[in-house]
Amino acid sequence: MTPPIRVFIVDDHRLFTQALELLLRGEEAIQVVGAAETGEGALEFCRESPVDVALVDIDLPGMDGIAATRLLRELQPGPQVVVITAFQQPEVIAEAVRAGACGYIVKTDVADTLVGAIRLATAGKMVLPAGNLSRMVSPFRPPPPQSQARQAEESPLTDREIQILEAVADGKSTFQMAEAFLISVSTVRSHVKSILSKLGVHSKAEAVMKAVRLGLISGGAATR
Repeated sequence: MTPPIRVFIVDDHRLFTQALELLLRGEEAIQVVGAAETGEGALEFCRESPVDVALVDIDLPGMDGIAATRLLRELQPGPQVVVITAFQQPEVIAEAVRAGACGYIVKTDVADTLVGAIRLATAGKMVLPAGNLSRMVSPFRPPPPQSQARQAEESPLTDREIQILEAVADGKSTFQMAEAFLISVSTVRSHVKSILSKLGVHSKAEAVMKAVRLGLISGGAATR
């Protein structure tokens, strides 16, 4: 049998920690192995015991959740980190991703998304809040123009795929893109599938962030 996913909770609100434990108790494939109220406590535990996924709050006493995420990811082996917080600012999401988080869940959405996010994190996939991706990726500054132009010339994406990806970053739906580009919905989906494959990512959010880092797109209207 496949061993359960070992989950560790880092949150200084005991009632919320207990709520997470209760939410995960019925999941046979997930085991909560411990909890800590501080980032320091999480690091101490994870240095001694194997953890697959750490659920980390950002607003922690002492070391904040961003710093804790960065240090947890530096452990060998280090857990995947899913940030669970009340903060929804794009800059905070970007900081968490830069620190190494592969998931970001708003506390009000926990009941509906936590189990799926843990499973995706275990597979190394990224989970971000729904919404306009251009707002989320805008804190990732694109490279200088010369470097950006050089990378664009070497882009593995076609001109149409870049247009599709920029539309994704602007929050356009599949149907809106089909209408805007005068192509079918299935063609849009085919382009998205090709983009994910070429960039070696698993979601549209990951594709947008990687493309912005590489200078392939500007990250949407928020960055222009």
